[in-house]
Amino acid sequence: MVEAITLPTVEAAALSAAFVTALRRAGLSCSPDRAVRLAEALRLVPPDDVERLYWTSRVVLVTAREQLPVFDAVFTTVFRSDFDPAARLAGPRGPGSPPSAGPEEARTRPAAADNRSTRSAPPRKQPRSAVASAAPTSSGDHDAAAHEAVLAMASTEEHLHGMSFAELSSEEVQDIRRLAFRMLLATPSRLSRRSRKSAHSSARLDVRATVRAARRSGSDTTRLLYARRREQRRKLVLLCDVSGSMEPYARVFVSLLQGAVASAGAEAFVFSTRLTRLTRQLSLRDPDVALARAAATAPDWAGGTRIADSLRRFVDEHGRRGLARGAVVVIFSDGWAQEDPAQVAAQMARLRRLAYRMVWVNPRKAAPGYRPLAGGMAAALPYCDAFVSGHSFTALAEMAAAIRGDGRSSLERRTS
Repeated sequence: MVEAITLPTVEAAALSAAFVTALRRAGLSCSPDRAVRLAEALRLVPPDDVERLYWTSRVVLVTAREQLPVFDAVFTTVFRSDFDPAARLAGPRGPGSPPSAGPEEARTRPAAADNRSTRSAPPRKQPRSAVASAAPTSSGDHDAAAHEAVLAMASTEEHLHGMSFAELSSEEVQDIRRLAFRMLLATPSRLSRRSRKSAHSSARLDVRATVRAARRSGSDTTRLLYARRREQRRKLVLLCDVSGSMEPYARVFVSLLQGAVASAGAEAFVFSTRLTRLTRQLSLRDPDVALARAAATAPDWAGGTRIADSLRRFVDEHGRRGLARGAVVVIFSDGWAQEDPAQVAAQMARLRRLAYRMVWVNPRKAAPGYRPLAGGMAAALPYCDAFVSGHSFTALAEMAAAIRGDGRSSLERRTS
């Protein structure tokens, strides 16, 4: 039997974030919410050995057979040991794989498996690992090597994942802005008014298409035609508070808005004392130029906060004309308003009647003992479907899940 390597106790969230980052550097597409799912899976299935860690990670992170070579290469590089998935299960890559090796052969295969996996990984994007060239030489070194492997996964970016945006230096803000720009925000799907042909009889009978086909054949109906309504993603609208109290977070949030405009076709607005639409300015690929143009377009940047007036202008000039109808609306603000809370509640109620889902991102929520007692925040909260912090890159994964509609109910989010 191949001796299993026992892993030391490691915090599941840190391990998941580090491993997913290593996979992304190697060219494997892994969104931040995958790290959250892996952390939850590791809590349910503790990684007592490398074999269990491998299969848990593979089930959560691998979505296509083509991703297996890269995944195996990165896993072998980070957790270099006598573990060989091909020796534990026949055909790990699907039908047609060679049978698993016997115990004696398994002891001699790790080096060859490591070399083969390393060659299959993309040459230009290798994960950083301090143990990439230090394989264990004896079973007594297994625990130490595994511990070093986990520690080596903590790079600069991973260290920044849990830090509040307000605590970052200028250089660290640039790194987080690049990560935020690449974050994918997916909205729930809805049925479109348009339909497409379907071969299944369980779909709706397309009477018009059936009659047209019968007329072309001389009024002799040869077969019935069916149609199914298409699915499309709901619109995503992002409203970001860039007042003085939000300035430490606005730089990262605007980069998130820019990425959403580029990847999801989102509509982006910023507000302080007035509302400014920045979708066109943020469509530029260069983040620094886009941020400079956004700041120049919004002259009230880092000014006061008028939430009610900004929401009223959005609903009157954009929302009622179709931009907010059936959309997911995300508001980034600490809720510190200079207006009567009743006005904030009235405008939130108007927006609530148009939007499909409303998410409020308040970075102050992460503070110990925080309660939504500020006038504007307390007035807006009853109209929100989700209330999240978004104060760090890790917390943005919760925001992405709230946009999709995953996770706990809105009441649980508000009281947590």
